[in-house]
Amino acid sequence: MSAPSISIEAMSKRYGTIAALDGVEVHIDSGRCLALVGESGSGKTTLLHSVNRLVSPDRGTVRIDGRPVDDWSPEALRRTIGYVPQHGGLLPHWTVERNVALVPRLLGYSDATRRARAALGAVGLDPGEFSQRWPRSMSGGQRQRVALARALAADPGLVLLDEPFGALDALSRADIQRLFLDLREARPFTAVLVTHDLREAFHLADDIAVMRDGRIERHGSVADVRARPDSPYVEALFERAGVAP
Repeated sequence: MSAPSISIEAMSKRYGTIAALDGVEVHIDSGRCLALVGESGSGKTTLLHSVNRLVSPDRGTVRIDGRPVDDWSPEALRRTIGYVPQHGGLLPHWTVERNVALVPRLLGYSDATRRARAALGAVGLDPGEFSQRWPRSMSGGQRQRVALARALAADPGLVLLDEPFGALDALSRADIQRLFLDLREARPFTAVLVTHDLREAFHLADDIAVMRDGRIERHGSVADVRARPDSPYVEALFERAGVAP
């Protein structure tokens, strides 16, 4: 599948008195990776989940290559989008191969097993060694590789990642970050990455959107935003994270 562009238009969502999203507007060009960063409660995950309809906004529209996501049923939409939740979300009573083959099977692909094994190989896990293992028998880094393989097994053009590497130790995290860059180079796809780690955002993304209280405080290419925060809040955030220009 080709890498689509994503447009988020006038997106608003409230939870009681709290505005999780407040008129958010952002566009992601085809094949680019956008990192959503900001403090806890800034709206990052809510915005991410509006793309695959895990969250229904009060107002606003998400378009994939110009087509509103509401044109799909939520189930059909999610089968076209790779998704890596924070802790992997693997089904513990399924083998690794069955976990990775989930979406290809739901899509009715006759070669679901082949696709699953190919995806495992692409993330550096030998199918002969890992296909029949259980998630509980694997390290945290290995489980996140399986989660990435599952997200990519049906060859989606769009992948959403919600703090995918945050629970890993430093060495495993660096390994998975390198893997993510290699995967994007080998099979270009559009990506949206939620992370609290500004260094990770600068390393992995092409573009960055800094969120604050449900709004986008600053948006642009990584190089541009890092060189010109253009906001006292963003500048202070960068200074606290030790990434100030």
